Amino acid sequence: MPQISCLYVRLPNWVGDVCMSLPSLALLGDTGLPLVVCARPWARDLLDGVAKHGFIPMRGRLWDDARAVREHRRAPGVAAGHPHGLTLPDSLSSAAVFRLAGVPSAGYRDDGRSLLLRWPIAKPDPSLHAVQSWYYLTRTALGRWGLPCGPDQPGPLLNLPMTPAHREAAEALLRDAGLAGQRFVLIAPTATGLHKGRIKVWPGFDALTRALQARGHIVVMCPPPAEADEAARNAPTARLLPAVPLGAFAALTARAALVVCNDSGVSHVAAAAGARQLTLFGVTNPGRTGPWSPRAVCVGSGRNWPDAEEVEREAYALLETAP
Repeated sequence: MPQISCLYVRLPNWVGDVCMSLPSLALLGDTGLPLVVCARPWARDLLDGVAKHGFIPMRGRLWDDARAVREHRRAPGVAAGHPHGLTLPDSLSSAAVFRLAGVPSAGYRDDGRSLLLRWPIAKPDPSLHAVQSWYYLTRTALGRWGLPCGPDQPGPLLNLPMTPAHREAAEALLRDAGLAGQRFVLIAPTATGLHKGRIKVWPGFDALTRALQARGHIVVMCPPPAEADEAARNAPTARLLPAVPLGAFAALTARAALVVCNDSGVSHVAAAAGARQLTLFGVTNPGRTGPWSPRAVCVGSGRNWPDAEEVEREAYALLETAP
């Protein structure tokens, strides 16, 4: 096999999935080869602390994305030779981008994708957690390429590398809100989209917020602009902080005494940042998409939301032991 000059990796399109890809990114970085991350534009800030040779924004337009990868390959300072690609999403388009850009790639075998992939890989047991599934794909691809594969399983932490700028932006947000040095609970009472037609938001955030406030806790939320109105409806007495980029938001979760959220992107950002968190399930499978963190407590199931008393009890217990 010709010597590999560079590794291109296409990350998934959702915030939580990008966080769950962090062990795979670390495995690719451990090869010592130049690593180029191809992901949605918002991921650039979140992954600013990840060691990489470049970042190519993927905007979801096939020909434009392929052109961006081709142009990166020809840019000054990029090693000429034989790049290899890894596409974590299952989509045809993600495999087609690398094929059109002249980057032979590996990815999970799926309908039609095998024709676009140089190294199609059969999917493992579907019961694996998403972190394990992408890690398995990465290890298998590295083995096919004759590169170091790393440990059999991902470690217990996602290990998002936050930068000093991320932490300072979170502290500036708290200073501007008059919360510098104060203890607070961060809630995320929203979740994007539906899961099999069912709403992914626990219905008790208002009652939980009021109960925490009655015990003297400061409760804040920091949703993206598109979710601010919904957050205000779901928890009208919580303090609404201005939206910040994802890196600063990750630092904010780490700064909170407790994060309470649905099974959503926030849950995975908090897990990636090592935050103390309580994640609520009612329509999704904790075994497949639960937060990958030993500091996370999950309540509920894929069939039923937890009741308010159980959530309050778990939140109080976590806050009693929080620094």
